[in-house]
Amino acid sequence: MDVKMKGKTALVAASSKGLGKAIAAALAEEGANIMLSGRNEAALQDAAQELNVLGGGSVSYVVCDLANGEDIKALVHKTAETHGSIDMLVNNVGGPKGGGLLELTDEDWTSSFELHLLSYIRLIRESLPYLKKSGGRIINIASSSVKQPIPGLLLSNTFRMGIVGLTKSLAEELAEHRILINTLAPGRIATDRVAELDRQKAEQTGLSQEEVKEDYEKQIPLGSYGKPEDFAQYASFLLSERNTYMTGQTLLIDGGMVKAI
Repeated sequence: MDVKMKGKTALVAASSKGLGKAIAAALAEEGANIMLSGRNEAALQDAAQELNVLGGGSVSYVVCDLANGEDIKALVHKTAETHGSIDMLVNNVGGPKGGGLLELTDEDWTSSFELHLLSYIRLIRESLPYLKKSGGRIINIASSSVKQPIPGLLLSNTFRMGIVGLTKSLAEELAEHRILINTLAPGRIATDRVAELDRQKAEQTGLSQEEVKEDYEKQIPLGSYGKPEDFAQYASFLLSERNTYMTGQTLLIDGGMVKAI
């Protein structure tokens, strides 16, 4: 199925590894031009080399701290300058610090807001002039915590819900420009972030990391963690022109783990 991405440009935030890289790879395979971003230049170089051979588009990168508004402006400007347009935007960032109410400081809350919610707002705002030209597509990556709060991850439970509100609100505001915006909420996808959470829980419980993973897999009807490539296929569809009528929605990609309706 031709998803009509050849010649189009995707800006993918936090894409040197994990879900961001998997989404970038899926889009590159469809022939899109890709702008990668992240803080680790060596990892970005490796990712760009790997993705450049996947399709007919061009893959480049910009080193960017998503907590920095000026860095975001430079990232968007460089994307448009390099590839001529921005047709697809993937908002993504590493997971927030763990902890409960009495463990988290004002600084923790402020820095998490800037990175995990304000960065999405800034990227959308800066990219909007380009997205308007093409009737673009936006994906906001959140977490299964938007449906079922995760114990010990208060920052994530709070700011990921903000992403859902942002998506739903902007779906109406951007509709006149034919821009479609949706949220994807991953469950236990096999990324470095999830492995680190499993390691932390293993330390807290005295279990091995493998035992922690096995316990989680028992809670997943499909019986295993998802693969980043599986998750990326849903993003690829929603970012493509094959998505013509879905906007403002939040979709769980979790193997059936969350029991909420």
